[in-house]
Amino acid sequence: MEQAEFLSRQFDLLSQRLTDPAIEWQDIADLRAEHTGEDEHRDTIRKGAKLFYEYLEAGWIKNPQESSTVTPTEATVQMRELQKERYKVQTEKLELNRWLRENARDELIVEHICQAVAQLKPLVIPDPIYTELSDREGVLLFGDEHYGTEFEIRGLSNEVINSYSPEIFENRMWNLLDQTISIVRKEGFSRIHVFSLGDFEDGLLRVKQLMQLRYGVVEGTVRYADFISNWLNELSKYVEVEFQTTNGNHTELRMLGQPKGTFTKENMSLVVEAIITTRLVNNPNFTFTKNPTGYIYADILGYKLLGIHGEVKSMEQAIKDFSQIYRVQLDFLIAGHKHHSRSETVGINQEVINVPSIIGVDDYSLSIHKTSNAGATFLVFEKGKGKSIEYAIKL
Repeated sequence: MEQAEFLSRQFDLLSQRLTDPAIEWQDIADLRAEHTGEDEHRDTIRKGAKLFYEYLEAGWIKNPQESSTVTPTEATVQMRELQKERYKVQTEKLELNRWLRENARDELIVEHICQAVAQLKPLVIPDPIYTELSDREGVLLFGDEHYGTEFEIRGLSNEVINSYSPEIFENRMWNLLDQTISIVRKEGFSRIHVFSLGDFEDGLLRVKQLMQLRYGVVEGTVRYADFISNWLNELSKYVEVEFQTTNGNHTELRMLGQPKGTFTKENMSLVVEAIITTRLVNNPNFTFTKNPTGYIYADILGYKLLGIHGEVKSMEQAIKDFSQIYRVQLDFLIAGHKHHSRSETVGINQEVINVPSIIGVDDYSLSIHKTSNAGATFLVFEKGKGKSIEYAIKL
């Protein structure tokens, strides 16, 4: 069958199909299969026939028998142009649907957060504490709470090496509060810095972690934010608190299956910051300091301190790199992430410090053979001396 004859017969069938339901798609598919010789691809052929039909129904293509000016070659060119137009429309629809999905997702997260926050009980704000300038300042460091996860790790004799749950997290934090208050009283502080080094939640990094979580991402975030707001409020009854926090890798939203670092500003820690700020806005003993870099930065009695989550290969190299990047001679670089404590002098009054985790030993720690007690760190700085005392708080 010649191409011109085939096109003519196909247009005839398609034209009849417009008004005569007795003409079935199989009739057109049989005709196309006869012409192409590809009988085994009837599904594809049928789709092609439907495409022709759509164009004919819309009046985009004229029957070659009705117009002597349209040749088979010209009809093919028309088809290609029409296909391009159709792909443009499909692309626009895909972009619109993507935009709608993203906005719907954002609105859904906001709605869930608002609903959860509305159920929180109001805080009892403490009376103001009057502080005086001092040559000594205290800094409490903690992080890697990985809130919401539940597990139990046993040793060679079936003893429990570590277990964790939201209740255990809360017990450890109240223990940390008691030990912090004892240090504050012992050292005579009326004002301290509190630095949270990231990874407050556990389940945003790997899909398999969701199996260990008691709460969903939004609920877990709000629950943690409520607890830490109450915890900071309780601490502020005994000492004035200047609070800072930094983002963690576990709380980064890796949407659409993208690798880490793709959505650096999409981090659930921003929700925690907003809730803490809102709930403690009227607390006279609490100050939330936020650095535009997303890191923790403080000048403590003349010593420059930078706090990061800690995803760096070398802390020694990192303190040099950050000093060059921000053109500030850093004296202390503090990080979490590695779940174990370490302090090393790298210069005169210059140190790098790793802080232990609240969670303690977990499956990941065992897999890389890095284990440490659950804990936190309290530093005492003195003017002209830098860090003079380091308390290793075990939980």
